[in-house]
Amino acid sequence: VGLIMFTDRIEIFVPPKKGKKHVLRVISEILRFTPKGTGTDIGVGLEYLGRVAKRKSVAFLISDFIADGWERAMRLAQTKHDLVPICVTDPREEDLADMGVVYVEDSETGDILPVDTSSRWVRTAYQNEMKRRRSEREQLFRKHKVDFINMSTGDETMSALVDFFRIRARRARR
Repeated sequence: VGLIMFTDRIEIFVPPKKGKKHVLRVISEILRFTPKGTGTDIGVGLEYLGRVAKRKSVAFLISDFIADGWERAMRLAQTKHDLVPICVTDPREEDLADMGVVYVEDSETGDILPVDTSSRWVRTAYQNEMKRRRSEREQLFRKHKVDFINMSTGDETMSALVDFFRIRARRARR
């Protein structure tokens, strides 16, 4: 097990090793992680994977995939590795609640914008945009034959992973 954590730069790299002690180190790094970068560049992480992983690896890429410009890097990483994107979403990010005018901050740029969530049009447009993004992302994965997992913060995590590996095992037996 190894670990690459990134923002708009590589933040942490733990080379793959075996053993319980090493797995505990990886978990510790994840739990203690405080990012230095403020942006997100998935391509940076995938390109780094291509440089440091010399042998074919199973690589799980955990992200919300809201960032732009990662598609080419994903295709390149997929040619060398078994890349499994895990798309994490939060139900509160997919449906805007009617809370009147709220000020939202872009966590990457720091920009603050007012959004009138009491407007049915705003809520519907937002929901449609989130559905469109999800659909495009899934179409891209399917087009390039990339197995992926959709996971919600509101779901039981293990069931999504178990289902994924069951499907893969069935496919391998064929």
